[in-house]
Amino acid sequence: MEKENKYITIFCVNDGKNHRVPVGGTLQEISNKYCTCVTDPKTGEKFEVIAALVDNKLKELSYKPMIFHQVEFIGYNHPDGRRTYIRSLCFVLQNAIRELYPDKVLVIDHSLPSGLYCEIREAVKVENGRRLVYFATDEELETVRDKMREIVRKDLPFIKKKLLSTEAQRIFQANHQPAKAELQISLGTFTCSVYYLDGRADTFHGPLIPSTRFLKVFEIIGFGNGFCLQPPSLNNFNKVMPLKRQSKIYAALKEYSDWCSIIGIDGLGTLNRAIMDGKAINIINLSEAQHEKRYSEIAEIIYANRGEKRIVMIAGPSSSGKTTSSLRLTLQCRVLGLKPKVIELDNYFVNRENTPRDEDGNYDFECLEAMDLDFLNQQLNELLEGKEIEIPKFDFKNGCRTFTGNRLKLQEKDILILEGIHALNPEMTSAVDNARIFRVYASALTSLNIDENNNMSTSDSRLLRRMVRDNRTRGIVPEETIVRWNSVRRGENRNIFPFQENADALFNSALIFEIPLLKYYAEPLLLRIPPNSPAYTEAVRLLKFLNYVIALQPSEIAAIPPTSIMREFIGGQTL
Repeated sequence: MEKENKYITIFCVNDGKNHRVPVGGTLQEISNKYCTCVTDPKTGEKFEVIAALVDNKLKELSYKPMIFHQVEFIGYNHPDGRRTYIRSLCFVLQNAIRELYPDKVLVIDHSLPSGLYCEIREAVKVENGRRLVYFATDEELETVRDKMREIVRKDLPFIKKKLLSTEAQRIFQANHQPAKAELQISLGTFTCSVYYLDGRADTFHGPLIPSTRFLKVFEIIGFGNGFCLQPPSLNNFNKVMPLKRQSKIYAALKEYSDWCSIIGIDGLGTLNRAIMDGKAINIINLSEAQHEKRYSEIAEIIYANRGEKRIVMIAGPSSSGKTTSSLRLTLQCRVLGLKPKVIELDNYFVNRENTPRDEDGNYDFECLEAMDLDFLNQQLNELLEGKEIEIPKFDFKNGCRTFTGNRLKLQEKDILILEGIHALNPEMTSAVDNARIFRVYASALTSLNIDENNNMSTSDSRLLRRMVRDNRTRGIVPEETIVRWNSVRRGENRNIFPFQENADALFNSALIFEIPLLKYYAEPLLLRIPPNSPAYTEAVRLLKFLNYVIALQPSEIAAIPPTSIMREFIGGQTL
């Protein structure tokens, strides 16, 4: 009987079998014996195991199962495997910077289409509340790259330890990471999980891989004031994604980051501190004023070009606040004396029998070919020529175009407002003179980062927005929103993101207070998702992130104006 107690049974999802394993053995040891690699079901490509899902919870391979569990080993092809790889790569970069530049710090500022935008900053030199950027030369970046490869070759382990929070705070302060220290203080916990690499400590928002030897594929390349850290491509693990130098997106991201520093909110720790100090309403007012200022600036540009650019097209990914942005831009244009006329692009779908289908045989309403582009272009040109048109009305029940007598003719001060996912794609209006079109890109381009080297994914904030809105307006359970999110992202990568740089103006719909706000609404929804749900792993990840945040209270939420973008998601909008 004593011998039997030295073993437990685990069910391995990868091979569909139960395995008796020693109590106290690590997932790495189990993987070495039963599952050394995973195969991508779509491509057949094999990937090294770098993490595992234990009862649908992400765990590092050093985890020791003590009772019966369901275990699924994952590689880089899995979203959580990719995140684990990137977090670990960031630690290697952090160590390389610390070793080469002891008086500098690494700041991982935001995500880019092909990696993470990073800056090397002075540890103590500050200007306008922001550490001065150290502009590394190409030769210096090459030295950093070589140091990272040296660390990878050494096959150094990532070691997880539990420390007292006070001890962790001292380490972070000594490492010149005040945002990380402030976050730990604001959480008010007794202990803190810290990872060590070659004797240097840091924290990360999730597990790391077993050792540096797994991190063979990466690149760093100069970009903006810093550089881009590029992990392997999703389509080919042995190559990094080509860097797209999107100057307009970069400028908008930098502007937001600089503004956060100016008002003294440089991470979740300082945001939590401000909320605890009763300053939430002040932050709401500041954020909303900044949005109003930007809407006004864009409207001024539209007004200045009113004689030539009569068509304003607004695009953005899911839950970016496109609808609110189009309404608020309309108001600002009216303040200037313009008379915006809204044309709903949904009324220009082709008839149902002509709608393309996706790879699963379902109607693909998001592809460009689902729209009658010839008819749309014809009507836009007729309006620009001063002719009167009859605007169609699409009958979604019967899947056909109808006409209800809604006629339109542009007057002297009229401009057209069109909002849709393809509005930045030049193919949509290929027959219209591009000089007559002003394009606006609206998206939550960035939100507040967790700390110096843990950035927040902009898609996470949009997912939380969508989850709250779907549940409130359509009664859709959060599981469904999460499960469908990857499909939504694929559509964005195909139809929206490639055309971001076509915009004449960008509007960043992110708000400093939105994560504390969304926590109030999203956390109860996420807690309802059961462990056996396909959405559970993602729900746990989002809940862990929300645990870093202090939620707004109802009295503070009441201060959010009825015209706010966030009202589009939580309700109470009056636009």
